[in-house]
Amino acid sequence: QTVLQGIILLPLRAICITFILLLAWLSASIATFRQSGRGFLPLKGWRRRMIQNTLSSLTRTAFFMMGFQVKVKGKVASLAEAPIFVAAPHSSFFDAIICALTGMPSIVSRAENLSTPVFGTILRSLQPVAVSRQDPDSRKNTVAEITRRALSGGQWPQVN
Repeated sequence: QTVLQGIILLPLRAICITFILLLAWLSASIATFRQSGRGFLPLKGWRRRMIQNTLSSLTRTAFFMMGFQVKVKGKVASLAEAPIFVAAPHSSFFDAIICALTGMPSIVSRAENLSTPVFGTILRSLQPVAVSRQDPDSRKNTVAEITRRALSGGQWPQVN
């Protein structure tokens, strides 16, 4: 009986997760379409709300479809309380759960990830701090960018 359930549930879950991923890509594409200052200026207004609400909901739904039920205990720190928060060690896809639960903050990511089909568009909509592994000043530039965003007075989302 459980094998039969797996045969039915696996393709159904895969189809649902693919659909959710395409919706996330579409939402990210709409929110960043004709964006001024692409990546250098923070998203504002409806674009920022769309990313925070839509991508957060879609990510939670995708994890639910994968069988994860996450319950938050306590209160998530606001942007004013914690402009930077750390989720470590970044060794799995569980970091995405943290991002979804905290309103889709900016993240620190390899610059190469931004050119990945579908995922790159979604990632770009989160306005990540891109780290170039070829740049010898990468570490210094990343710290400077994180500091700039953290001291922006709430113009940028939290940095994860």
